[in-house]
Amino acid sequence: MKKASSNTLLKTLTAAGIGSRRRMADAIMKGLVEVNGRIVSDLRHAVDIDKDRVTVDGHIVDMKPKQFVYLMLNKPVGVLSTVHDEHGRETVIDTLPPKYRDIGLHPVGRLDKDSAGLLLLTNDGDFTYRLTHPKFEEEKEYLVRIDGRLKPQEILRLQKGIELEDGVAQGAIVRSVSGILPFNYSVTLHEGRKRQVRRMFAALGYRVTALRRVREGDVMLGDLAEGGVRELSAGEIASSKYVLSGVEE
Repeated sequence: MKKASSNTLLKTLTAAGIGSRRRMADAIMKGLVEVNGRIVSDLRHAVDIDKDRVTVDGHIVDMKPKQFVYLMLNKPVGVLSTVHDEHGRETVIDTLPPKYRDIGLHPVGRLDKDSAGLLLLTNDGDFTYRLTHPKFEEEKEYLVRIDGRLKPQEILRLQKGIELEDGVAQGAIVRSVSGILPFNYSVTLHEGRKRQVRRMFAALGYRVTALRRVREGDVMLGDLAEGGVRELSAGEIASSKYVLSGVEE
């Protein structure tokens, strides 16, 4: 006898690739999700993907297992970290080889338009959740170019946590670098606020003139050319992915 293919409702919707984990949780809590014609608001409701019929806001969900893809992009300056831009500006999806453009990939987190470097893209919602949820505190390392040199007391302020308009930023690891033109500092953060690195230096009176993300967790940008794309190795995926059993849904 074939074993039933069951999973929780939230995991089922996330695996279907129709939205982020947070978005799917919101849809369930708002009563937009039905299982076999009945509204279900329990995130952990058991779903048999072989037999049950699930709809979100009236649309049937294809629950067949998806082939997940995990990409690293060395994002160029000027490209938006989004799937679509209503003003027609170039997005990270536009930069991908054609075979990757229509499989539901989305950026994992953000990297602002004026910054370059490591950006992950995937169609795996749980993977995105693992890397972007604040409680997991994935480290991110950036190379930065500023006009001028930091004073010892300014480095100490960055390491202790500097006041920003949206609250005190967590302490950063800051070290000077040489031989990596045009950069003169490395900054490692546990947070991911909007334009955080630039705002931290601006609070000290410095302007960031170049910024490149070179590491996220254990995944390194390495020598991937600007604009280049590669699939993550099995080891890189395993080092970043979190088995969500035991984690609240």
